[in-house]
Amino acid sequence: MFKLVKIAVRNLLRYKRRTLLTSSLIAVGVTFVLVFVSSSSAFKNLMISQITDSMLGHIQVHKQGYMASIDSLPLTLNLSPENMKKLEKAINSVPGIEAFSPRIKFAGMFSNFMETTNIRINGVYPDKETAVAPLLPGRVKEGEKVIKKGEIFIPELLAKGMKVKLGDTIVIIATNRDGSVNGKQFRVGAVIESVTGPGGRDGYMHIDDARELLRMEQLEISEIAFRLSEFDKLQSVSAGLMSALSEETNKAGKPIFDVRTWEDLSPFYNVARMIDIMTFFIKLMLIAIVLISVMNVMIMAIFERIREIGTMAAIGTKPGKILFLFLIEGFFLGVFGTIVGIVFTSLATYTINAVGISFNFGRQVGLILSPRLEIGQIFLISGIVIVVSVLAALQPAFKASRMEPINALRHV
Repeated sequence: MFKLVKIAVRNLLRYKRRTLLTSSLIAVGVTFVLVFVSSSSAFKNLMISQITDSMLGHIQVHKQGYMASIDSLPLTLNLSPENMKKLEKAINSVPGIEAFSPRIKFAGMFSNFMETTNIRINGVYPDKETAVAPLLPGRVKEGEKVIKKGEIFIPELLAKGMKVKLGDTIVIIATNRDGSVNGKQFRVGAVIESVTGPGGRDGYMHIDDARELLRMEQLEISEIAFRLSEFDKLQSVSAGLMSALSEETNKAGKPIFDVRTWEDLSPFYNVARMIDIMTFFIKLMLIAIVLISVMNVMIMAIFERIREIGTMAAIGTKPGKILFLFLIEGFFLGVFGTIVGIVFTSLATYTINAVGISFNFGRQVGLILSPRLEIGQIFLISGIVIVVSVLAALQPAFKASRMEPINALRHV
């Protein structure tokens, strides 16, 4: 075995230019793929973080049927206090939930005493909402970062359109579930930056103010948003919640609760899927580059060493050892190219992070792309390259091992 490895390394060093060119091509392919994968992954994770940590949360639970009518924010499909008790019991039985925030969501009219327009409101507990959406305080452009009773956070676009400033008094008018109309004055406590996605232009007030405005005798919740301790466990925690709540049914035997992840709630999930598909095809391109490069080198190596192969066969070298010799050469081409590619990728990602590439996403400006090499991706790409290198050498190696010694020695 050691002798075969020694011979394979010697053969690669005999043709230094060809070995260097092939390894360089593999290294370039590995570099571009790893840089693309790390950059696209960083972009996707940043966007997911901006969306989930600014407003959505990782998981949301509603009453069954609420999402089908979410455009009208129906108060008739809110969760009752009894529903909330059952939900809190289920939450305690599912590991991995870091925080949750009950919300009252409703549509209303926003008036500055001169003009009136539509607005969507989230009534929240400030501390719980910040725990679920930690980037919410960072969206405040003017004013306090904590929602206080009697105050309202309004989106920037609404403030500009209605010419409302920090500290102004405004009126919110809303219709409760019984159809009666009520109005309440609020002080503009903060102007918040709008973000991309559903709910990105909503206003916020204290949940007690929302309850008073809607004349709720008992607290009824529109949705509960969850933040997980580990985002990677999104599907398992979601499945756990569904399982824990599956036994809660209405009189018709249908589930009371509707559990949805951010993937079901945000249109950006389709963009994230496209990024994953693009990454998959980039990996296919890498496979093609390695396959063609190594196979070309092996075919040329066998063509130039036919007499050498014939001599090896004539002195009694078994076909299996000849086959294995060329497979080792393909293996070392893949390993060397991969190592060089990883080094180049490390330099490229360091440079990108040092330069600090910024971009805008909707109304969010100055986001910094920070790609980083993930061990899992390095092992995956390295494994693909090395395996494909060996497979590419397989056909030429098999051909070499089946050569007739007499015919090979006659080759000129």
